[in-house]
Amino acid sequence: MKGPFKIFVTIVLLLLVACKPQPHDEKVSDKQPVIYPDYVGVTVPAEIAPLNFAMADDSVDWVCVTVEGSKGGQMTSVGEDTDFDIEEWHQLLARNKGGHLKVSVTARKEEGWTRYKSFNIYISPLPLEEWGVTYRRIPPSYSMYGLMGLWQRNLSNFDEKVLLKTSQIPGMCVNCHTNSNNHPGDYVFHVRGAHGATVFHRKGHTELLKAKNDTLGGSMVYPSWHPGGRYIAFSTNKTAQAFHMSTPKLIEVYDNSSDIFVYDTETHTIINDTLTMTSAWSENCPAFSADGKWIYFITALQHTYPQEFRQQRYNLCRVAFDERTGKLGNQVDTLINANQMQKSITWPRASYDGRYLMYTQMDYGYFSVWHPEADLWLMDLKTGETRPMDEVNSSNSESLHQWSSNSRWFLFTSRRDDGLYTCIYFASIGDDGKATKPFMLPQRHPKRYYRELLYSYNTPDFTAVEIDVNPQEMGRAIESDKRVATQVRK
Repeated sequence: MKGPFKIFVTIVLLLLVACKPQPHDEKVSDKQPVIYPDYVGVTVPAEIAPLNFAMADDSVDWVCVTVEGSKGGQMTSVGEDTDFDIEEWHQLLARNKGGHLKVSVTARKEEGWTRYKSFNIYISPLPLEEWGVTYRRIPPSYSMYGLMGLWQRNLSNFDEKVLLKTSQIPGMCVNCHTNSNNHPGDYVFHVRGAHGATVFHRKGHTELLKAKNDTLGGSMVYPSWHPGGRYIAFSTNKTAQAFHMSTPKLIEVYDNSSDIFVYDTETHTIINDTLTMTSAWSENCPAFSADGKWIYFITALQHTYPQEFRQQRYNLCRVAFDERTGKLGNQVDTLINANQMQKSITWPRASYDGRYLMYTQMDYGYFSVWHPEADLWLMDLKTGETRPMDEVNSSNSESLHQWSSNSRWFLFTSRRDDGLYTCIYFASIGDDGKATKPFMLPQRHPKRYYRELLYSYNTPDFTAVEIDVNPQEMGRAIESDKRVATQVRK
């Protein structure tokens, strides 16, 4: 940009800023502003996208925000809501890593301006070490496959790309996308429908497995990768749903039966074991330990469904796994007896450093997104002690959590925002096992975005780098009849 033109642009920008409403005769409040999303006092990684926000009060039509770093630096935003410059934001966060940002807000309503007490946003010294997240977005449809899909999102900005949408595979449903230990080079997801398949990608090669194996009697769902990359633990479920007539809960999802098995990606072999494939019990939600020597899972005694769905309570268990032979151990250990507590356990996920196991606890069942009482719990795998994560839980459903690769951050879904749709939240965990206040996935204009969004975020996961996939090519492959058959080895 040449000198005279650069000066001209600068003058124009200054004039535009000068034309914006500026605070005057403001009333001073001793309270902090109520903002949306609630970023007051949160702790974030330096790599995160700008925490843009709006005033929660809809009668506010203009805000002036100043952000000052405890280690230096400053930036401002003026408008109907905040819209921080991405490059300036990252420069400010990098400069203040391990410190905090002081955020000062002055807002205008019809009766005039109010200057609020400032609040802090803390910049963690802990790196995130993740490029972004993957997730499924799903509408509130129950009997028909609506428009849904798999997406990936860059966490340092607001860029979002589609991995696969149901518009590319009409009449089918896309299930959760699961990376191998947050590494997008290996991933798996399941597709239901006329051309159903288990889409499996490893070492640069994509295979479409037959959706069902007749011996199993069901599909391959709820995957968990072994850290070595060769094996994946799956459950196979016969799922049903029922609707409540008069209750705060809308729907109950339950399994008429479910089992757990291990899949060998090199031999296309399903490894059965009677320990985790019983007729009297429903085994579900497998998760490998960080060292790959254990499979954590949940199991519940079968009842008559849907009549006795409130009696379905899942224990937390584990079974040994031998990577050399691909076989399970000879006994199942019960870590938490659900019936003794009159509670139910679901979605166990071990941290990648082997220190913790995070899970969801609720009154009954395992499909936690429909249970307002569902809360996150944390087990210390060194001591066996377990506790509710009160610092992140809310009065609505928390679930579908995952760890970052360095085990210092985790994400989860929650319905705390409106009670209807699940959104993604993030928090870090310290050496003492305590988590920081969670923050919602940033959006450029979050109030508008989340109010207009008619989709729930489902089964999110971290990804270390951007996933390289062509949605059109993937759609054509799924619509083809080319499938790889699986064999069962007992």
